Amino acid sequence: MRILVIGAGALGGYFGGRLLEAGRDVSFLVRPRRAEQLARHGLVLDSLHGNANLQPRTVQAGGLEGPYDLVLLAVKAPALEAAMADAAPAIGPGTTILPVLNGLRHLDLLAARFGAARVLGGVAQIPATLGPEGQVIHRMSPDHQLIFGEVAGGLSDRVRAIEAAFAGANFRPRASEAILQEMWEKWAGLASLAGATCLMRGPVGDILAAPGGEDFLRGIFAECSAVAAAAGHALRPPMVEAATSFLGKPGSLLTASMLRDVERGSPAEGEHVLGDMIARAGQLGVPVPLLALARLHLGTYEARRRREAAAG
Repeated sequence: MRILVIGAGALGGYFGGRLLEAGRDVSFLVRPRRAEQLARHGLVLDSLHGNANLQPRTVQAGGLEGPYDLVLLAVKAPALEAAMADAAPAIGPGTTILPVLNGLRHLDLLAARFGAARVLGGVAQIPATLGPEGQVIHRMSPDHQLIFGEVAGGLSDRVRAIEAAFAGANFRPRASEAILQEMWEKWAGLASLAGATCLMRGPVGDILAAPGGEDFLRGIFAECSAVAAAAGHALRPPMVEAATSFLGKPGSLLTASMLRDVERGSPAEGEHVLGDMIARAGQLGVPVPLLALARLHLGTYEARRRREAAAG
């Protein structure tokens, strides 16, 4: 199976790197700066599951040759439009696209560009980040799971083929018969965490320590849960228990990666994660005032960032 990984950041670098480590036919579509970084340092995985220093095959926009069997799309939402344009030459009649972005909005955008039949659903569960020299750091938790499946549900031949191609690599692949449910559950938990920690500009433990913090965290999670339920994907008990735990742990230093983007002054996924959730809530008649406030906060940040960039 010929695999193209779009993006060699924390997610694409880790899962693509593990596939490369296992001997799979993997190429990485990257920007010039990342290509130079990988050429200089290699693709370095610093992980609880074992370190690796790999020499990846990289290609840049305009340099793709022929279609690939599988495109693993691992970019953040602000880079999606550019990534779709860059990836177009890699998409052929038999290509399957496996995106591991947060939320659901990207499914509609990919379907509109390449056709819904080519697009799978995907969920990446790994707390990884990039270090100063571009190394993938996976030290916060041992989880390194990649879940994928047909958007319409069930197990298809192509999903089984991808599962077989991933087997033996040093991560946990899992084919799901209900990937939309899995995506909604991750989205609800992420929107709760991102909305709360970005709005309050602090970790869960600090929010809990503030007057009204516990009620606030419960409230924002209740809003996300209500939207999922109204959409036909009520959160299952294990997910509710997990979210209640990570949003209710005193002293926790947990934050969303979106907050780290804000602290770095980088583009954030506010519209993709919160804006789309709020839009669906409006269509379904679910009130989400706390999510709306968090979105306003992130929108103000983005407006200031654009203004400052324009000013020089």
